[in-house]
Amino acid sequence: MTIEAIAVDIDGTITDDERKICISAIEALRKAEEAGIPTIIVTGNVVNYAYATEVLIGCSGGIVCENGGVVFKEGENNNAVETLVEKDFVSSAENHLKEKLGKKFDIHASHDNMYRLTETVFYKTLAREKLEEALNDFKYRDEIEIYDSGFALHVTDKRVNKGTSLRYLCERNGINMENVMAIGDSQNDEDFLKEAGYKIAVGNAEDKLKQISTYTCEKMYGDGVAEAIEKFAL
Repeated sequence: MTIEAIAVDIDGTITDDERKICISAIEALRKAEEAGIPTIIVTGNVVNYAYATEVLIGCSGGIVCENGGVVFKEGENNNAVETLVEKDFVSSAENHLKEKLGKKFDIHASHDNMYRLTETVFYKTLAREKLEEALNDFKYRDEIEIYDSGFALHVTDKRVNKGTSLRYLCERNGINMENVMAIGDSQNDEDFLKEAGYKIAVGNAEDKLKQISTYTCEKMYGDGVAEAIEKFAL
């Protein structure tokens, strides 16, 4: 088994249900880096949060964020953040939702939307059914996807996802997707696990993710990440 890179989600994967990062995951990812296996952070979070996570852990593979809408890797693209899709459909959906939801839009909209380049996000204080209902008559409904990250609801352009953007970043760096170990926990991780040769679900992962995985960890959250890295990569 050859692992060329590790692709890992943040929330619910290297962090626990309170979004606290697990020390065991940090230690395992650093060991992998020391062994010459780069880690790519793949997340629905904004780029500055993802980059801070990458730097603090010591990952070198780059980042895929906003569920595939944005990628970044130091030393590439003139060290500029790269958006892989325009926000036209999502911005139109945002305007539609402001009309349909009224005051509820501002109540439930994520505080970090001002930093998002390709997505609009809502806290899970808004039921997914209500969001779906509000978008039923949106004229570009077929152009957008709603992802549940476990912590938020993401309105994302269908032209990108975590999987397509991970492949883009890996191919640009000469990494064979068959030799990538992808680790996740929730619905929005399915796309990038499907692209990878080694599909890992942490113990707390949703059942659907476990069903498509090649290995389900006995341990949860970051302890599961450490388990997978020790078992397959080191």
